[in-house]
Amino acid sequence: MAQTTLFDSSTANQDSQPLAAILRPREISDILGQEDILGPESSFFKNIQNGFIPNLILWGPPGSGKTTLALALAKQVKAHFIQLNAVDAGVKDLKQSGEAGKSKRQLYNEKTIVFIDEIHRLNKSQQDVLLPHLESGDLSLIGATTENPSYELNRALLSRSQVLVLKPLSSENLRQIYLKSLKHLGFESVHFTEVSAQDYLLNQADGDARRLLNMVEIIFHVRQSQECAMTLEQVQKTLGHRVLSYDKNSEYHYDIISAFIKSIRGSNPDAALYYMVRMLSGGEDPIFICRRLIILASEDIGNADPRALQVAIATLQAVEAVGLPEGKISMAQAVTYLACCPKSNKSYLALKSAQEFVENTGSLSVPLHLRSSKTVMSKNLGYGLDYLYPHDYPKSWTDQNYWPDEVSPQAFYEPSQNGFEKQIREFQKWQKEK
Repeated sequence: MAQTTLFDSSTANQDSQPLAAILRPREISDILGQEDILGPESSFFKNIQNGFIPNLILWGPPGSGKTTLALALAKQVKAHFIQLNAVDAGVKDLKQSGEAGKSKRQLYNEKTIVFIDEIHRLNKSQQDVLLPHLESGDLSLIGATTENPSYELNRALLSRSQVLVLKPLSSENLRQIYLKSLKHLGFESVHFTEVSAQDYLLNQADGDARRLLNMVEIIFHVRQSQECAMTLEQVQKTLGHRVLSYDKNSEYHYDIISAFIKSIRGSNPDAALYYMVRMLSGGEDPIFICRRLIILASEDIGNADPRALQVAIATLQAVEAVGLPEGKISMAQAVTYLACCPKSNKSYLALKSAQEFVENTGSLSVPLHLRSSKTVMSKNLGYGLDYLYPHDYPKSWTDQNYWPDEVSPQAFYEPSQNGFEKQIREFQKWQKEK
């Protein structure tokens, strides 16, 4: 059989297939951008050269080559290949795959690979169905996911699988795919689009080969009706608005909000604005972002600048009042202000210390002099007796025990030297001076 190359045009029924399917790499050596996994020195590459493929979870962004790699691996070891999608595959489909694999193994001594796309969508019981077939060797699993497997897959399945992390394709990888796609379509790059439009396409692809080829295909059908190379403006008009890689229920959600918070905590207003715009452009709820700002204002700024909490709350109210897009202006103001504030987590640490102390000491009795003496009975019991009213003293402070008798006074809150907390620290020192 002749070797199939990256852009072999001998695939049957090409006219009915998308360009991305026609130009899919058939051999492992043709796959671009995953040198860490498929480089000749990698242990995984050496294993597959020897015909050994463990159960695999391929974790990577869309268009990084997960399905392509699974197909190429099956071809490499001459295995029977079953392809399922977790969205519509039920327990019955998984059991049938296992039985088919068992038959192939017993009758023909043939290996069966079951490829499950979006494997993170399988529930626990569906994942458990696979386990006995993997244990017996009836099936070898290759699962593909865009989500962190440690969040979505159960331990039993993960313990039987090797996780391979696929990276987004680089600009150079995308450029190679772009040029070869034009060769397949019969175009020179200078005749297809102008250089600025080509750069725009590579940028819009965002590391996703499938997205790039889909855009090329759209432009190709429009391009046939004109003689000159398409301009940047024409390409932008043809493709419409870009949709960013962001899903409120995906790992991107957690990664980007984490980067956003850490950028503000690290006093980098520019990076914080970048991640804010990424979230909003991807469809994130602005109220969710504003609520996180309120938490951050207390957790990471605290008393170093008490106004931070006021700004964060006011921003939430502003966004609720005016909505988007105008609300973005208030959000940008808050993000840049909070990023530039002096930082302190001392009040947050004090809270954690107090919580731990209460957990360890339980419900200790309140000293009599601090108890409420609102009723005659409570007064007769000595509640409030000998309480020292701070305002009766020159500094509105006097040395007095506020702790249960069973414990010694604790020091949960220790103001930092940052911002307004430095003044708090000096005020506390002044109070106690005689």
